[in-house]
Amino acid sequence: MKNKMALFLCLLASSPAFTQVHDHPRLWFDKPAGKWIEALPLGNGRIGAMVSGGVEEELLQLNESSLWSGGPVKPGINPDAASYLPAIRRALLEEQDYSKAAELTKKMQGLYTESYMPLGDLVIRQDLDGKPVTSYNRELTLDDAVARTSFEVSGVRYTREVFISAPHNVLVMRLTASKPGLLDFKLSARSQLHFTVAGSGTGGYVLNGKAPAHVDPVYYNQQGRSPVIYGDTTGCNGMRFQLRMHAVASGAVVYYDSSGITVKGGTDVIIFVAAATSFNGFDKCPDSEGRDEKNLTESYIRKARTSGYKQVRKQHENDYRQLFSRFSIHLADTVAQNPVVQLPADARLKKYSSGGYDPGLEALYMQYGRYLLISSSRPGAPPANLQGIWNPLVRPPWSSNYTININTQMNYWPVEVTNLSELHQPLLDFIHDLSVAGKATAKNFYGARGWVANHNSDLWAVTNPVGDQGGGDPMWANWPMGGAWLCQHLWEHYQFTRNKKFLADTAYPVMKSAALFMLDWLVQDKDGYWVTAPSTTPENIFRDSSGKEQQVSVATTMDMSIIHDLFSSLIDASVALDNDKAFRDTLIARREKLFPLRVGSKGELLEWYREFEEADPRHRHVSHLFALFPGRQVNPSTVRFFEAAKKTLELRGDEGTGWSKAWKINWWARLLDGNHAYSLIRQLLHYTEADGGGPGGTYPNFFDAHPPFQIDGNFGGTAGMAEMLLQSQNGELHLLPALPDAWKEGEVRGLRARGGFEVGMNWKNGQLQTAGILSIAGGECKVRTSVPVSITGVKTRVVRDGNDYITHFISQKGNHYTLQPLRPSHRPLDGE
Repeated sequence: MKNKMALFLCLLASSPAFTQVHDHPRLWFDKPAGKWIEALPLGNGRIGAMVSGGVEEELLQLNESSLWSGGPVKPGINPDAASYLPAIRRALLEEQDYSKAAELTKKMQGLYTESYMPLGDLVIRQDLDGKPVTSYNRELTLDDAVARTSFEVSGVRYTREVFISAPHNVLVMRLTASKPGLLDFKLSARSQLHFTVAGSGTGGYVLNGKAPAHVDPVYYNQQGRSPVIYGDTTGCNGMRFQLRMHAVASGAVVYYDSSGITVKGGTDVIIFVAAATSFNGFDKCPDSEGRDEKNLTESYIRKARTSGYKQVRKQHENDYRQLFSRFSIHLADTVAQNPVVQLPADARLKKYSSGGYDPGLEALYMQYGRYLLISSSRPGAPPANLQGIWNPLVRPPWSSNYTININTQMNYWPVEVTNLSELHQPLLDFIHDLSVAGKATAKNFYGARGWVANHNSDLWAVTNPVGDQGGGDPMWANWPMGGAWLCQHLWEHYQFTRNKKFLADTAYPVMKSAALFMLDWLVQDKDGYWVTAPSTTPENIFRDSSGKEQQVSVATTMDMSIIHDLFSSLIDASVALDNDKAFRDTLIARREKLFPLRVGSKGELLEWYREFEEADPRHRHVSHLFALFPGRQVNPSTVRFFEAAKKTLELRGDEGTGWSKAWKINWWARLLDGNHAYSLIRQLLHYTEADGGGPGGTYPNFFDAHPPFQIDGNFGGTAGMAEMLLQSQNGELHLLPALPDAWKEGEVRGLRARGGFEVGMNWKNGQLQTAGILSIAGGECKVRTSVPVSITGVKTRVVRDGNDYITHFISQKGNHYTLQPLRPSHRPLDGE
């Protein structure tokens, strides 16, 4: 199949309508990074590095994706939680006392999550005697995932290349001088966590460390207690970690001691760096039951040294490129303004933010999102967290955890559609862990069957409502919908891959267990509708009839939309597997009586079950549009709700954090308004100073600015751009559904669609020129286009639908199909 896919892409690229694009996407700068969010990110899903590109002092800030504070969740955190439910429901359904309900809901909270930790810093000090530096360049090339720094001093060209190999699980640095014997430097390591260092010629330079047993969130400070705690009398919490370095420098003098690695008289020096922790699973004590991190780093270094630099580099490039090169995009500069490509990335972004036209920058941003996902999510490693795998702080914003009321899900929106399906696996594995841990939470906190997860989680698969047992606001702490939303990723993975074994063995049991919780969680209101109570809408509040701000109510639109989505996916899964009919019938009956979507007096989709006054009409969360995206309940065929969703976005406005703007790109794409989606792309790519606040945008290194940094906006923006070019949620492949006027001409290859299809196409003057479809799984294919098309070598049926044409055909697994627009004289009449 892989060979057929490669052949198809080659044939597509050689078509006269497709140009070969030889873009080499890169970020480059003419000065070193002065701040962390100016540095360049590298990663292999386990090791993360931020490369600053300094001259006399180079700084690499490191992470290891399994290095977190804490340990497994302890049972019995809040044994009385479920006992408050009856009183909460009476307050809501009978008394309409929202304040009372909120206070009681706080009593259902557990403890906060743990925090993602920084590993340490590598520092390279190169004594250049303060001589002038010329020809400085710092870059990250996306087609090989290598960071390079180069400069000249006194006629000598110094170059540093850094990459992180997934096959060998090592960070590799190559330092060279253009003249023999003139490379002298000292490498040392340090950590903000508890650590010791040692060095020897046989063992290399080693940093051993210990993570805290607990770290409070940065927004929570308990009087009389340190927010960072190392001691744990149980011998369970606080994992160990090790950083190991070894130099290979033929012809140079190299020696090791506790201060680091010293190299004298070098010309070409290789540094291998390995990192590991004692993490051994979400339910294992990382100290007493942990893995041997020392043996792990020794084995990684030994394997890399045995392979040698050239082989390690070759395997790194082969591994990375087989992921990155599956997809390409070219957006033509039809205005032919000044060649901004020649500007450093930060200057280019500033010019774009001032109104410059630069479609190449937009394409670069989309590929950068894919690069970040490849770098932060690999099978066998934890999923990408709130900051991917890059974090320099012991108490990072929002603990750099898994925020599953939008942010974690957004991280993985581009994974299927931009052809990185296997990188979904870390999240899918994490969902399984949550489904195991979440059964205890369902039983102990809610008295329900199945499994549940609330709005925050971490490496230890926390599923309880957070808040330190009553200290959190229910509008974010009490939200038992996270697990149900995450189940959408299980269904989506099947939709794109058509892997029935995965659906039957992995996805269906977890989804069914989540549905069992929801069946128990739902209660009937006085009108016979099934509702959630208590219910919140993430991080937003309303005013009751007296004008008082409230957080907790009944049947928020997001709650009901997620449940509708979960039930619908399970119903479809049951049909696909031809199993579990009795349970399917239960879900169909329950879905029919779910509290429905409602339209307000302004024509908007209501966020709460009543038309309450919004406390913040421009709130960054627009969670009640879940059914539009990433859901599928609201679509062009549900005209009233489709228009209500549009009105909602108009009223809420474009303002917001980085991830909020990214979500709005996807919503406007689903509303088929490419120009509005494009305006939000421009807002998302608005240059944000490294230490600046204000609205969301993009930092100098193209990280998303919440602010502060959150990686979800990068991934959401990439997904939104894909959504503008291809949609498949409605059982058909909609080509160029939301193409903006600014993208008059372009080409994309390697997009994936539900149903098991891969799509490439190009367009000119806003009109489709040629498209190619590869059938991964076989079966019926429906293609929606704005013009009628012919498909060679297959029998088709064309149906006119409004201004569009839907072309039906039966595809064969492994076959590729070329679509060409019909000339006007060959176009079918209306109704044909």
